[in-house]
Amino acid sequence: MEKVILVGCQMDDDPTQFLYSMEELKSLTETAQGKVLCTLTQKRDRIHPSTYIGKGKVEELSRLAEEIEADLIIFNDELTPSQLKNLSRVCLARIVDRTQLILDIFAQRARSKEGKLQVELAQLQYLLPRLIGQGTELSRLGGGIGTRGPGETKLESDRRHIRRRISEIKNQLQTIVRHRERYRERRIKNHAFQIALVGYTNAGKSTLFNRLTPAESLEENQLFATLDPMTRKFILPSGYTALLTDTVGFIQDLPTTLVAAFRSTLEEVKGADLLLHVVDSSNPDYSQHEETVKSLLEELELNHLPQLTVYNKIDQKHEEFVPISKHEKMMISALDKEDLLLLVNKIEEQMLASMQPYSILVPATEGKLLARIKSETVRKSMIFNEESESYQINGYTFTNHPVYGEINKYLQ
Repeated sequence: MEKVILVGCQMDDDPTQFLYSMEELKSLTETAQGKVLCTLTQKRDRIHPSTYIGKGKVEELSRLAEEIEADLIIFNDELTPSQLKNLSRVCLARIVDRTQLILDIFAQRARSKEGKLQVELAQLQYLLPRLIGQGTELSRLGGGIGTRGPGETKLESDRRHIRRRISEIKNQLQTIVRHRERYRERRIKNHAFQIALVGYTNAGKSTLFNRLTPAESLEENQLFATLDPMTRKFILPSGYTALLTDTVGFIQDLPTTLVAAFRSTLEEVKGADLLLHVVDSSNPDYSQHEETVKSLLEELELNHLPQLTVYNKIDQKHEEFVPISKHEKMMISALDKEDLLLLVNKIEEQMLASMQPYSILVPATEGKLLARIKSETVRKSMIFNEESESYQINGYTFTNHPVYGEINKYLQ
């Protein structure tokens, strides 16, 4: 495990929020297999434009890194290319910022081809402006005195290679997106009720997903245990089959390159009929986590979708926990069977609110339609009438589902 020093700069009047942020950075470092030896912080009005922290603190950091033989120094914000360059000149240990750390964890977690491509794209887009070299001073392509000579420099060659690779990855991702869109169109055509789990990283989404579906999504008490989205069938109490999707967790200051790269994955959420926003009620910073997810959903234009806020880990809830969601809400433990049953019933209740009730009399000879009613609608009651040799059926259906047209013929 690499020996790490964490560095943070507090710029607001809320020390509690800053401490939570530094604790989260420590958790991220441990997730990436780093060992935090010490933390260096500074309170400033604004970040130093050339070195992030003040010059005196940089010298202190350099001496500290040398003294404890640190392999890595991790900063709690995204560093600009010039800050990264200036700090690297002073400190012998490698300099990494919060964005690079998150990208590294994503690289470890990616399993699918799409996930790996998205991470590589985000890493290359982050790296491109940060290629440290002498730039235009020794450029052979700049023109003018001292620049004429045998072709391009190594720096320009690297940049060209990265740009070409970014272009290749984007083309490959477009192909994958087209495949995903075809699957999504098929689901919309069949109008399966789609539920998406969203929430802050390590809120318990995968645990909930595994308890509700016959799936094996990775469950770990770690940040970003799930990276690739997974969709499984989910049987509601009425027997109606819905689809449940587990998605990547959100985090404060999620790198913009990652949001852009994972936009196609998060498109899965766009087709959802209901969002289950899972919140970890045991985390002291739960309200900030909730706000982070809310703002990211707005950024991804998903905030218009119906939501059910699920406050998870209620058996370990924080002493100051108070539910703040403006949406429908529930408090559960994903490990409690009774809580899960209540949640499933609540999900069905939410689904029925968006469906049309029907009451029909279907002849017993219509076997094919009766089978479709059983599997493609929510059937509440079915009584056989011997005199008319037909079934009196009451239930709910989606008005844009193909079966609705068939049911209409027998409406009473």
